[in-house]
Amino acid sequence: MVIDSRTMESAEEDALLGEESEEEHSELSDSELQEAFSKGLLKPGMNVLVDEPKKCVNNVEGMKQCLADFRRDLPWMERLDMTNLPAEDVLSKVEGKVPNATNGDINVDDDFQREMFFYRQAQATVIEALPLLKKNSIATKRPDDYFAEMAKSDQHMQKIRQKLISKQMMMEKSEKAKKLREQRKFGKKVQVEVIQKRQKEKKAMMNAVKKYQKGMTDKLDFLEGDKKAGKDSSQGPKKVSNKKGPNAKRKYKDQKFGFGGKKSGKKWNTKESFNDVSSFRAKVAHAKGGKGGKKGKGGKQNKRPGKSVRKKMKSRS
Repeated sequence: MVIDSRTMESAEEDALLGEESEEEHSELSDSELQEAFSKGLLKPGMNVLVDEPKKCVNNVEGMKQCLADFRRDLPWMERLDMTNLPAEDVLSKVEGKVPNATNGDINVDDDFQREMFFYRQAQATVIEALPLLKKNSIATKRPDDYFAEMAKSDQHMQKIRQKLISKQMMMEKSEKAKKLREQRKFGKKVQVEVIQKRQKEKKAMMNAVKKYQKGMTDKLDFLEGDKKAGKDSSQGPKKVSNKKGPNAKRKYKDQKFGFGGKKSGKKWNTKESFNDVSSFRAKVAHAKGGKGGKKGKGGKQNKRPGKSVRKKMKSRS
């Protein structure tokens, strides 16, 4: 059987072209895939996903090497590892209660029991570790002059301080605004009350005027309502001050000049002066000496001329 060399070359070229076409199809873009699907070149069942079985590798040498790394023979001061059971529950024994569960007898779903187990285990660890630390001369208490740098920088803390200050200022501004709103509400309330009072007074005055116009009353006191109220209010404190006693000016003058001593009492009536009627004149008391003008030199009264005589005198003049 003779195979032509040309046919062999064409077969190799077709195989190479096939591989290139598969690579091209695998790297096709979405637009090209959409065009191929619209032309009917893509059909279901052409591309099938095949799950390859997972290969499990048992690398025994690598695992042994990891275990050897973990099992380094280091002193306890370098490891500081402790493995122990929880401490004994003394309180439950003193109170007569059933002691809590030990190593594996705990309910995992009970949060309180689980946390208490961790607490007692840490307690037992501390009781066992403190003597070992003291034995190895390791300090377990912080010195009095201990100084540690802060985890956050000064710039970060300055930003926090500025933020707190701005927050405080905002709170103060909101408080001031709240007070201003309350003052405005109170002022508006007072203003409304004043307006209502004026309207009420105006209405009362108009009713009083209508009554006066209709003749139902003859008093005009409503025209002096404010003045009268002002006088009453001004007289009120005066009366109160008079009841309290003399004012400061009067006290000062009394202290400086005294009270003036006892008066003579000449104008006071006594029993003797009341019964003494020697100075009584009936003519003077009953005006019998004559009514009218004053007496002249001759003992005659200066009588006023009548109306007709006065008219004649005026006409003559």
